[in-house]
Amino acid sequence: MDGGFHHVSVLLEEVLDLLRPAPGGKFLDGTIGGAGHAKALLSRVGPEGCVYGIDQDPAALKVAEERLGEVGNPFELRLGNFAEVLPSWDLPPLDGILLDLGVSSHQLDTAERGFSFRLEGPLDMRMGDVGPSAATLVNELPERELVDILFKYGEERQSRAIVRAMIKRREDKPFRTTRELAETIERVIPYFKAGGIHPATRTFQALRIAVNRELEVLEQVLPAALAKLAPGGRLAVISFHSLEDRIVKTVFRDMAKTCVCPPKFPMCVCGKVSTAKVITTKPVEASEDEIRVNPRSRSAKLRVAERI
Repeated sequence: MDGGFHHVSVLLEEVLDLLRPAPGGKFLDGTIGGAGHAKALLSRVGPEGCVYGIDQDPAALKVAEERLGEVGNPFELRLGNFAEVLPSWDLPPLDGILLDLGVSSHQLDTAERGFSFRLEGPLDMRMGDVGPSAATLVNELPERELVDILFKYGEERQSRAIVRAMIKRREDKPFRTTRELAETIERVIPYFKAGGIHPATRTFQALRIAVNRELEVLEQVLPAALAKLAPGGRLAVISFHSLEDRIVKTVFRDMAKTCVCPPKFPMCVCGKVSTAKVITTKPVEASEDEIRVNPRSRSAKLRVAERI
C-alpha cells in the first residue's frame, strides 16, 4: 500500500512527447516523487530498458518502489539529493533525464512536513531528513538575512515588515508551527492586499527554497545531468518558480553557445564547444484543461535540451 501518497504528474504527455521513450531506452527521474512520470516512462521502455530514480524523501521513494514494481520492467532507485547522488552514480549513457522541481502535492498536503501555511504542523519544510528546518531559520537568522531570503526567493515586497513582525514574535516565543508563522504574516498583510493569494504564500515559498538550497542545487545538477546523457539524449526540467526557470534557461543557453569571447574580439579564441542544443525555445506550459484538473500546474514551465 502507498499510505495515501498522492501527487498529480504535471505536463505528463508533454514530457513523454519530448523525451521520446522507446523500447530499450534508459531514463532517469531525479525527483521521482510519486513516480507518475517514471511509471509512464517505465511502461514504454519495456523489459530491455530501465528507469532510474532519485528522491530525498524516504516516503516518496518507498511509494515509487511499489508503483514501479507494478509495471514489471527493470528499475533502480537511490535515496538522496539529486545533486549529490547523480554525479557519483555509475549509470549507462542515458536517453533522457527528468527533473520535476519543487514540492509535491503530497508534501504540501501532509501537515507534519511543515510546507503548508493552511495546515497546522511543525515548521519544518525539509524535503529530506537532514539540515536546518524552517523553524531554525526563522528563529535564529539575523533580521537582514531573513529579509534577503524573503525578497530574493519569494519576491516578497513586504519582506521588511514581515521580518520585523517575525523578530518581535520570536523574542517573546520562538516559532514552532506553520500556523504560528502564517498568522503572524496575516497580521502584517491583510488578505485583500495579497494579490489574490494567501498572504503567507511568498514567505513559505522563500523559506522552503532556502531550507533545501534549491537554486544552488539546481545550478550544480544541470551540467552533471547533461554529462550522464548519451549523444542525442535529452534533459527535461519542470520548474515552478521564475528564479528556477531563469537558471534553467541560462544554463541551457550557455550549454548551446559555441563562443563566449567578448564581442570586441575579431575572432574566437575561447575554443568553447557547444555541448547541447535547446529543444524548447520557449517553455512548455500546462493547457487550460490540465490547469482546471490540477490548479498547481498553472505555474509549471518545461524546458528541454539535447546533448550533442
